[in-house]
Amino acid sequence: MAVMEIKTAGDLVLKQHCSEVEKIDKRLRKLLDDMAETMYASEGVGIAAPQVGVPIRAVVIDIDKKKRYDLINPVITYREGSVIDSEGCLSCPNLFGDVERAEKVRVKYTTRFGKEKEIEAEGLLARCIQHEVDHLNGRLFIDIAKNITRGKKS
Repeated sequence: MAVMEIKTAGDLVLKQHCSEVEKIDKRLRKLLDDMAETMYASEGVGIAAPQVGVPIRAVVIDIDKKKRYDLINPVITYREGSVIDSEGCLSCPNLFGDVERAEKVRVKYTTRFGKEKEIEAEGLLARCIQHEVDHLNGRLFIDIAKNITRGKKS
């Protein structure tokens, strides 16, 4: 596995609507592993392919270092509730802001081995899924935050 360069706000790849993944193979699984390594090295809880310069619909999430989710072509099919909380982003170093997200979500996705799955998530996992899916649609948290602060998370 390799740590990749994380693209930062202002890089055009972060504003693209990403392409569907057409082929799940060894190369894609290596990309997912490299994305995970990059996320862990940066102390993040989620990372999307465009953040490492690859405009495809793939994300890696691990909120507690116990269960890693590799979501390929994720689609949020259900949202419930609303909560405002502080977010940061590996592509926006040292910036934080309050973002309104659904409390619960249901998402359909394909696994790294081509199996169709669906999960329901709430709390931090739901927030993270929504944040990463936003990346796949060319949207950063700073585009929707109610406020932005510099420095440490409040």
